[in-house]
Amino acid sequence: ATLIGVPLALFLGVVAALWRDRAADLTISTFTIGAMSIPEFVLATLLILVFSIWLGWIPGIVLTSYDAPLGEFFPAIFLPVIVLTLVMTAHILRTVRSSVIEAMASDYAQMATLKGVPYWRIVFRHVLPNALLPVINVVALTIAWLLGGVVVIESVFNYPGLGRMMIDSISDRDLPVTQAIALIIASVYVAVNLTADILTMMANPRLRTLHTRRR
Repeated sequence: ATLIGVPLALFLGVVAALWRDRAADLTISTFTIGAMSIPEFVLATLLILVFSIWLGWIPGIVLTSYDAPLGEFFPAIFLPVIVLTLVMTAHILRTVRSSVIEAMASDYAQMATLKGVPYWRIVFRHVLPNALLPVINVVALTIAWLLGGVVVIESVFNYPGLGRMMIDSISDRDLPVTQAIALIIASVYVAVNLTADILTMMANPRLRTLHTRRR
């Protein structure tokens, strides 16, 4: 979901910002509002109803165990990935659009326009590098949010993953397994946020200069 959602959100967010208040922007914004308004478990239930019950294209519930071969999971992985991708894309897309619009209205972009710099050169060389800096932290927070969203999605689709294992361990009062899963989730959360802070510092010359001076 992350590998699909992040590039898709970046692309659609830039398109919506560059063609602001046009058909593309209105369509993308409508999708964003809809995806953010519907809870993930409701969206998962709707997809199961349409694609599994009405159309019968994709299995809606995984009927395999934790130790089943990997190939048995692929037919049932599409709907969970679609749900997580839609919700993740909507959150990141909204931030990308706002950040690009703000960068396009900045003084350096306006000055480059007055100097006759080509439009697409302004976009790719000046606007996007500065507009995507705030997006790094949003992507990190969204990935961390997926850790909690996965628990709900795996419960709806009966997918034998880390989230369902945590729910099963809580139901069985298996304290060691519950503690281990909580530790894994917390470690991933810390690692993702630390990586985002490092990438933000590396991508921002002002932060790099400030860090060098302090050393």
